[in-house]
Amino acid sequence: MILNSTMSHNNAQDPGLLSPLTLAFIGDTVFDLLVRERVVGEGNRPVGKLHAQCAKIVCAPAQAQAVKRISPLLTEDEFAMYKRGRNANSGHKPKNATEAEYHSSTGLETLFGWLYLSGETERVQELFDMIYEGR
Repeated sequence: MILNSTMSHNNAQDPGLLSPLTLAFIGDTVFDLLVRERVVGEGNRPVGKLHAQCAKIVCAPAQAQAVKRISPLLTEDEFAMYKRGRNANSGHKPKNATEAEYHSSTGLETLFGWLYLSGETERVQELFDMIYEGR
């Protein structure tokens, strides 16, 4: 895994003090990078096929299903961070997902962003592996 947060090393700010949508902003990228890394690792394909494969995994409905798989395994703090993201009001209306799926996926991204910025990259990888292998 290539993830390595510099924020956790310079103590610029406690990630827990960031807004859930800011955490989701970085968590979306972390999750997307992990998916792309895994899909590319499975074999060389045309870029269009790589994109289509990734899009199936990073969409809100798939991320909402992923939360159902990992939620029993989350610590109390992780679940609290997920709920902060899930309950955040983004003002965005999803196009290809229900409101519940969209909020759940935002919670997952918030969790991934918080863990990443906290330097918990091993935990990020552990949760991602559970998600990817359980799909």
